[in-house]
Amino acid sequence: MNCNVSQTNTAWVRKFILTAFALLAVFVMVDQAMAQSIPSPVTPTQITPEAGNVAFLVGHAKGTQGYVCLPTKADPNVFSFTVNNARPEATLFTTFFGHDFQIITHFLSPDTHPNGNAPNPVPFGNATWQASFDSSRVWAQTINTPLTAGTDPSCPNANSIACLLLQSVGNDVGPTGGGLLAKTTFVQRLNTKGGLAPSTGCASATDVGKQALVPYTADYYFFHKAD
Repeated sequence: MNCNVSQTNTAWVRKFILTAFALLAVFVMVDQAMAQSIPSPVTPTQITPEAGNVAFLVGHAKGTQGYVCLPTKADPNVFSFTVNNARPEATLFTTFFGHDFQIITHFLSPDTHPNGNAPNPVPFGNATWQASFDSSRVWAQTINTPLTAGTDPSCPNANSIACLLLQSVGNDVGPTGGGLLAKTTFVQRLNTKGGLAPSTGCASATDVGKQALVPYTADYYFFHKAD
């Protein structure tokens, strides 16, 4: 009998069982999140959701902020990467037993189910979060003044993208009725690191159209109305 093969198989089975158990725990956690609350982070008033909303889920994001070099609105002869129209692409994770499990994807997409907070006309795209388990979605836009990174314990890393409070402008259940994010009212972006638009590479008309993908990490807290 090959002991090495036996030991390898045993190790694989243990790893598989542990991973399956952790994945089951994630499913349970996500399912319970719709009916529970978690401690809300302590944040300055400008990025704190209004009273009556409670945090129910947090995801740790890893991704990029996408920028395009364009003329500025104030002066078409001045060029910059489009800070106000950064395109996020990120995956949100939760950790169990030392392993990261994907729970949400974050990207820009059209708001196909706008709610009463949505502007009229609806923008061509809004920041979107889609649950990996049931495909429910929330679209949101920034409200109030962003918090400059490095100015508060909830946003401690200087030279990073700002921390934000975003209000839901649209929600949608998944194709089979899943509703993890369907009742989200606010989203907080906290503990940002990286992601700032490049300071060089966009100085003249010849640079127009250049794109940059800048890595960043952040914590996203999701809120819904308290029961």
